Amino acid sequence: MVTKSVANSILALRIVALATSAASMALLVTNSYKFQNGAEVNYQEFDSYSLVVAIAAITCAYSIVQLPFAVYYAIRHKRLINNGFLPKFDLYADQVISLSLGVAIGAGFALSVELKNFLTEHVINLNNFNFKGPYNKLLVQGLISSAFLLVTFFSMAILSFISSKNQPRQLPNPL
Repeated sequence: MVTKSVANSILALRIVALATSAASMALLVTNSYKFQNGAEVNYQEFDSYSLVVAIAAITCAYSIVQLPFAVYYAIRHKRLINNGFLPKFDLYADQVISLSLGVAIGAGFALSVELKNFLTEHVINLNNFNFKGPYNKLLVQGLISSAFLLVTFFSMAILSFISSKNQPRQLPNPL
């Protein structure tokens, strides 16, 4: 039997993961910049931002699937499906999602920082381009989106630790 605080923590962390991954995805999907000549740049132009959106969407879907189980676990303090499959699924899926989030965070931060440095050094110096305008907002929103995913990563990592502690104990097989 699990303590009430652990069950409530699992529920709270699942909600945090869902909210922050949805916020990260929403920030990047609505993020675009329109040039003076009518051309538009959005997240789909950058493969790294597309990766961030894809992993945020997968995390959102996984959190939505896990949420009813977490609510039941917080209310009843026992598993909805009482077999060895669900705890193992929680453990491995939480670890895979955590590692995927780590990749997405790295890609989002790296693209935002490197693109900002490139534009600052090359484009602004050559064309007297004003970088403080909306184009800077595009990159800052990419950084903020990655920061939301960082919170999601910490939430999923903590859930992974809790899942490893909630594994059913098996007695050693005496020979």
